[in-house]
Amino acid sequence: MKIQKTRLARFTCTAALVAVSALPLSAAVTLPAVLSDHMVVQRNLPVHIWGWASAGEAVTVAFRGGSDTALADSLGQWSVYLPPGEAGGPFPMTIKGENAIEFSDVLVGDVWVASGQSNMEFTLVEAVNGPAEIAAANHPPIRLFQVDHAVSEYPLDNVKAQPWTACTPETAATFSAVAYFFARQLEEKEHVPIGLIESNWGGTPAEAWTSMSGLGSDASLIPVFLSWSSLADEYSAKQRRLELARQAQEKAKAEGRKPEDLPWEPNERLSWSPAGLFNAMIAPLTPFPIRGAIWYQGESNTGADRAAIYRLLFQTMIRDWRRAWGQGDFPFLFVQIANFKASSAWPEVREAQRKTLDLVNTGMAVTIDIGDPDNIHPKNKQDVGLRLALAAEAISYGEKVEYSGPLFRHVTRADDSLNVWFDHAQSGLVAKGGSLTGFQIAGSDRKFVPAEAVIEGDHVRVSSPTVKDPVVVRYAWSSTPDASLFNGAGLPASPFQSRDF
Repeated sequence: MKIQKTRLARFTCTAALVAVSALPLSAAVTLPAVLSDHMVVQRNLPVHIWGWASAGEAVTVAFRGGSDTALADSLGQWSVYLPPGEAGGPFPMTIKGENAIEFSDVLVGDVWVASGQSNMEFTLVEAVNGPAEIAAANHPPIRLFQVDHAVSEYPLDNVKAQPWTACTPETAATFSAVAYFFARQLEEKEHVPIGLIESNWGGTPAEAWTSMSGLGSDASLIPVFLSWSSLADEYSAKQRRLELARQAQEKAKAEGRKPEDLPWEPNERLSWSPAGLFNAMIAPLTPFPIRGAIWYQGESNTGADRAAIYRLLFQTMIRDWRRAWGQGDFPFLFVQIANFKASSAWPEVREAQRKTLDLVNTGMAVTIDIGDPDNIHPKNKQDVGLRLALAAEAISYGEKVEYSGPLFRHVTRADDSLNVWFDHAQSGLVAKGGSLTGFQIAGSDRKFVPAEAVIEGDHVRVSSPTVKDPVVVRYAWSSTPDASLFNGAGLPASPFQSRDF
């Protein structure tokens, strides 16, 4: 009998909770973090404003002379699209339901998402001439929005973030240097407001930035989940190591000694979990229309197991983002990883990045000449941002500018030599420093040897006296190669291998 009373009490309590949850709840109109004062909304696309309110509540949005009203659904979700417009501002925006929200200083321009790992996260204060760059970073038409680190097992509908701000020396100092230099160049050239959404996390792999549906779309990506299984199995031990390191730090401080830095290990706060960063840091942004994305990542995928599938993974991620935003094939511009002394598969990842240019509306900034062999975080972010901006000017804005160094097109046989032909060589091929270096050649045995390389008009002839029957050529094929091939526009050739094995 006691058991029956307990069950009855539980049933009564549950029924009461269900009844309460079915009642209409009164709630103030609220908005996602990406909508605020000082934001930039994308020009020439419908202005999307969305949020939450009481179920059935009418919410009216007014902006730039237009307005529309939507009713919140049974979950309290509402969404309004206003007509597109040209660049301009600042404008006010009003959102009214049971309460009213008024935004000021809203600009209409171009919005770019800046994502990836630590070289995109690298701040302006850390860059070459950081103090001088910060002092000059007074660009009111550039607006900055910085997403906090977060991981989720499922897609979220909001991010934790620093609010939109105008670009000033104070706000730019701790913002992405690459993104800042990219935006500065575009704003100066295109004369439109630029909104930057920085959503990145140092030391993270591409699979963490790809949705679960994207990762599950191809059985060839199963190794992603096998790698994750190994990391997950080690997670408890990793946490214990970090806790012991923290204790050692506290002990050193108490004894007046300098504490050692905490050791870096992959998978901080489960940041390597497949789709974990997409769910928390990208999915909530996808209702917000954008011009395109810039991306700097790849270092965390240079392990042999990850590098082998990086081309497929990276292309899957790009398609996945485009699907999530629902804006078609928006420009996706990325940085090829720079020269750095490493024992892992850096050349293979660079080749995977080069081949990702097969996707429409993609562009790549080659940085093989401006890295730091002794530092995985080279400080020259000015040229990185400029090269991305050149790609944007050509691909997104239709400017007639050279935006890439020579890219391998194909190879032809000429007796005991190979002739290598390139795209983006209309301005001529140049051997920086006077002679070509970095070329290797091999026969069918795949044993590569250094090759003599000579520029002959619009192509490069490569040969070696020890390879009488050459079949394959490669260039700059090491983690920190000696590479000297440029075009007349001063942009470096991408590393390549003329055939896969």
